[in-house]
Amino acid sequence: MVAGKTSPQALAKTATTPKLPPLPKLRVRKPDRAEANPCIGVMSSVLGCWASQGQAAQGCAVLEQQLRACMDAKRPPVKEKSNINYHLSRFYPQIVGPHKRK
Repeated sequence: MVAGKTSPQALAKTATTPKLPPLPKLRVRKPDRAEANPCIGVMSSVLGCWASQGQAAQGCAVLEQQLRACMDAKRPPVKEKSNINYHLSRFYPQIVGPHKRK
């Protein structure tokens, strides 16, 4: 062991946290991501059935009825737009702290 390399001061210098680059702004990308359409699975089943058995096949009738029921079902109400980016922009000055103006 090398003398002086295990002192608490030497260990503190090597165990410092890495500094992060300055952020121009805080932002969440695409906070209002659209949910997947629930009818996509049934539609892919209908298309697969048509591809394997033909478009007028009787075996696909049940899947076609399920797709019609799914498409005719009432859609859920639209969610309100997320306001997380507004709040992040408000709190950014407290996170960054004071800095020199150019």
